[in-house]
Amino acid sequence: MTSKLMQTPKDIQNLDTPMLTIDSLIEAQVTFVQHWLRKQAEPLSMEAWQWLGAQPLSKYISSNDLQRLLNDWLLDHPLSEVMRADIRDILHSLIYHPANDNVPLSELVDDTQVATLADYVGSHEQQRNILIHTLVGNETFADLLTQTLYHAINDFMENTLDKAGGVGKLMKLGRSSFEKATNRNLDEKLQTYLHRNIKDLARRAEANAQEHLSNEEVARLLVTGWARIKEQPISHIQTYLRDEPDNSSIDHIEASIQQSYNRLRMSPYLHSLVAAGVDTWYRNHQSDTIASVAASLHIDEQAMAQLNQALLPVINDALDSTWLTAHIREMLQAFYSQPNITDNLGFNNH
Repeated sequence: MTSKLMQTPKDIQNLDTPMLTIDSLIEAQVTFVQHWLRKQAEPLSMEAWQWLGAQPLSKYISSNDLQRLLNDWLLDHPLSEVMRADIRDILHSLIYHPANDNVPLSELVDDTQVATLADYVGSHEQQRNILIHTLVGNETFADLLTQTLYHAINDFMENTLDKAGGVGKLMKLGRSSFEKATNRNLDEKLQTYLHRNIKDLARRAEANAQEHLSNEEVARLLVTGWARIKEQPISHIQTYLRDEPDNSSIDHIEASIQQSYNRLRMSPYLHSLVAAGVDTWYRNHQSDTIASVAASLHIDEQAMAQLNQALLPVINDALDSTWLTAHIREMLQAFYSQPNITDNLGFNNH
């Protein structure tokens, strides 16, 4: 009786299947990996988020990391020209948007907010006195009133007296005689007199207001002032701005923002405040998980699922891209080029 020879796996392969090569295997695996990743992209990303969210913040991020991020990414760089142009365009779009014509100021500030502020100012003596000084004892306002009265009196002297015949000539003669006798210009004397007396009157009015205006009256003044303007459309703000190519208020606003930002970002004062703020925040949250921190920004699993849906087209395009295909192929080639792999598998190299 003749016994049959045992067939090896290599013999079976030769009999039943075409010869596999490493190159053909790699190409099949590249296709499989890309297809598998496309199918699993969404659940994998959610599982990755769940894993990351469960990690403690302090495991990966320190207070110094956050400070370096703010300093290197934000404070060490001026606003770019692109960003400055965007700020100007956005401000212009917001300020001159047609919707501002139909929305009153009361949509921005609620009556209860004004009432709360009015009660606060009225019930705090220091703030109340500052407000009264701003409204009544303002030196700039006194100077403006002085100039207004002076121009009114001077206009009367110059124009009205010309029509007064002999009386007007007599008064002009008296003015000339006064200036010669005192060696002083009557206009200068008049301005000095008005300036001194109006400022004195403003100080007296301020003192009387601070002494006699009750907390309720001060609060009522603020509420009444708000009531007069709250129904004006937001577009009323445009009357205080210029929108000309060579004289744009928005350009001035943006330039001021940029100047202030550049001054502050290089200030040791701001850097010390940023460091203190980051340290305080980190001390409060270092034991939290990343998911807890994200939740404080309203980033939860539902938000991540929505983000995944938005990113899926990008992910699929990336998986189909030539650069990722090349990297997958290179990785597999490196794997199969290991001597122990090629020897043990027994595949042809070509």
